[in-house]
Order: sequence, then C-alpha cells, then structure tokens
Amino acid sequence: MVLLRTEIGDALRSNRQRQGRTLRDVSNGARVSLGYLSEVERGQKEASSELLSSICDALNMPLSLLLRDVSDRIAVGEGVAVPDTVPQSLTDGLLVDDLVSPAV
Repeated sequence: MVLLRTEIGDALRSNRQRQGRTLRDVSNGARVSLGYLSEVERGQKEASSELLSSICDALNMPLSLLLRDVSDRIAVGEGVAVPDTVPQSLTDGLLVDDLVSPAV
C-alpha cells in the first residue's frame, strides 16, 4: 500500500539531499523543530499544508513541484503510466504564447 505521508517524506528528503542541505538547515529555515522535520521525512508524521509550504520555501522549491514529484511517485507505486507532458485538458484556456519565450 502506498502512503501519502511516506511519499511526501521521501520527496522532501530527496530534494534536501540533492541540494546538499542538512535537516538542521532546513528546519531552521522552515521554523519547525529538527525532530519533527525528521519524522515528516521518515513518513511518521502527516505534515499540514502550511508546514509543507514552509518546508518548500526553506528548500527554495515551489509546492507544486513537490506535489508533482509525489504524484509521480504514487503513480509508479500504483503501476500507473506517468505522462511526460501536461494533458491538453489542463492547458485549455492558458495563453501558452505568454509563457514561452520566442526563439531568437
């Protein structure tokens, strides 16, 4: 069984370690105790949305990127194919030309 708190913790730890940051550094930046952050990373505690936002800020990463990473991890655990593009239904109505820089 895939647990959301475990996947969130794994994704947070992976991002923190990829940045070469310590638990202490991130816990100070997020204003959360080192022990609690450790428990979140190990999947022993469910983090609130406010806490996740604070941790993401401390890691200088958007919450949406964390959630995308977690979603992909869960999909793989469930054996669901993960698309490598954003579905058209999610981009309908967006002004893509405004988001993409013209080629020079």
